[in-house]
Amino acid sequence: MLDRFSAQAKLYARYRISYPPELYAWLLPQVTARARAWDCATDNGQVAAALAGYFGRVAATDISAAQLAEAPALPNVDYQISRAENTPFAAGSFDLITVAQALHWLEPAAFHQEALRVLRPGGVLAEWGYKFCHSENPALNEALNRFHNETAGPYWDTNRQHIEEEYARIPFPFAGVQRAGFEVRRQWRVADMLGYLRSWSAVANYARQHHGADLVASVADELTGLWGPGEQTITFPVFGRLGVRE
Repeated sequence: MLDRFSAQAKLYARYRISYPPELYAWLLPQVTARARAWDCATDNGQVAAALAGYFGRVAATDISAAQLAEAPALPNVDYQISRAENTPFAAGSFDLITVAQALHWLEPAAFHQEALRVLRPGGVLAEWGYKFCHSENPALNEALNRFHNETAGPYWDTNRQHIEEEYARIPFPFAGVQRAGFEVRRQWRVADMLGYLRSWSAVANYARQHHGADLVASVADELTGLWGPGEQTITFPVFGRLGVRE
């Protein structure tokens, strides 16, 4: 897993969405014990913080020290730098493993083998992500999709396509597989959208290749004009899958 998000860690913490209560309401009843959870590729600790209210202890790992620096300090959450595919955890350590909006950046086969190793029998692995958002304004959607697909298109890593496919081509060697879909709605001003766009890995890739240039500046005026001074309703489709270690 390459570190694609340290440079924009503060933007990521501020502008990336949180996950809906419905997702946790779907996931948590499937977990029969609540002693330990591992949030893999935790970024700024958003999911780890949510799990902290349900589990005795939560391990939260990431390869980015800058991302972990943005995570909330909680008494039962242990943050550490670690690769997803090779961890310091003992076999059979966890009742639940989560990986949110990150599986496509990992080496999935190796990660799944590590998850099978560190899950307890009957433990659950849950993987989820969210696709590009849309608004209720057709002209705004056209501009956003053009920026996502055409302007930023050449700078997306190829494995980002797994998000659009909802991980359909990534094997999932677990039992009792369940899938679910959700939505996250936000009332955003244009500044929120521009901040979110600047948190993208494609925008960071562009900046690295063009001496720090800001790709979002190329669309900022257009979006500001289409957005207007108030808020727009922005919807993110969320998808998830879970399975059990037999």
